[in-house]
Amino acid sequence: QVQLVESGGGLGQAGGSLRLSCAASGSQFNFNVMGWYRQAPGKQRELVADISIGGRTNYADFVKGRFTISRDNAKNTIYLQMDSLKPEDTAVYYCNAVAFVYTYWGQGTQVIVSS
Repeated sequence: QVQLVESGGGLGQAGGSLRLSCAASGSQFNFNVMGWYRQAPGKQRELVADISIGGRTNYADFVKGRFTISRDNAKNTIYLQMDSLKPEDTAVYYCNAVAFVYTYWGQGTQVIVSS
C-alpha cells in the first residue's frame, strides 16, 4: 500500500523559511510526477509545485522565485524549500504522487505564517 508521509510543517514568520519533506513508500514503481498542493481555509486545493521523475519542475505563479521543489528518486522523496514566506502561504500542504493512472495523497502538514 502506497503511503506518503509529510513532515516539516509548522509555524514560520513572514520573510522566513520552512522546508517540507514527503517520503513515499509501498510503491514498486517510481512516481511519474510528485508535487505539493495546498488548501487554505474556505478555499479550494491548489497546485503549489510539482516535479517529474526527470526533474522538470512546474510552479504556481504565486510561489515562483520563492519556493523550490526538489526530488531524490533513490529515496522516493520530494522537498519543498519555502523562502520569503508570506502570511497568505498559510495552509495545509499536501504531498501528491502520480504513478501511471493512480494518484496518491498524503495526510497534509499545516503551515502557519505569522506577520
